[in-house]
Amino acid sequence: MPLALIVADPLIVVVRSDSPWKTFEDFVAAARQAPGTIAYSSSGSYGAIHVPVEMLAHAAGIKLKHVAYTGGGPMMTALLGGHVQMTVFSPAVAAPQIKSGELRPLLNTGAKRIALLPEVRTVYDLGYQEAEFYLWCGLFGPAKLPGPIADKIRAGVAQAVRDPEFLKHMQNARLPVEYMDGPDFRKFWMADAERIEAAIKRIGKVE
Repeated sequence: MPLALIVADPLIVVVRSDSPWKTFEDFVAAARQAPGTIAYSSSGSYGAIHVPVEMLAHAAGIKLKHVAYTGGGPMMTALLGGHVQMTVFSPAVAAPQIKSGELRPLLNTGAKRIALLPEVRTVYDLGYQEAEFYLWCGLFGPAKLPGPIADKIRAGVAQAVRDPEFLKHMQNARLPVEYMDGPDFRKFWMADAERIEAAIKRIGKVE
């Protein structure tokens, strides 16, 4: 039983700052001219990098080369070292390299711009709504959780997410609070699951 959504963090599409692509439109144009040759790094097949990038590639009508690594550190190293040309990270991970001038942001996979990187356009800005994707955290209970208990938990969460101390800690962690109560969270969860399921079916078996 979905009780509340707490965090929903989009991903940021990044390239090296010396990349020839200044915008996501530039990137898409290059990918269309050379299908399957522009490589991106991920932290593993069917993971939280591989799937959203393939969702974005499908929405943009391009084909990219997937190179799987063993985690976030190696995939970042691969991009900075020029072994791949693109990847995606959470805003909190990408922001320091963007601020330092090492990486250039091209796109935000969410529906709205974020305070940490307000200049970065979204998939909605570019008309790629079907590629909407978040790293999210929510609160669930057992499917048969009694209604009065579920209501009490939901009320407690609604109060907690407004607490200044909680919001301060979340801000320090660079985690955006995107609170949704149970019914709205259920709709969010179902829509997210449908997009991901469709993407995994398109990806198919990865050798």
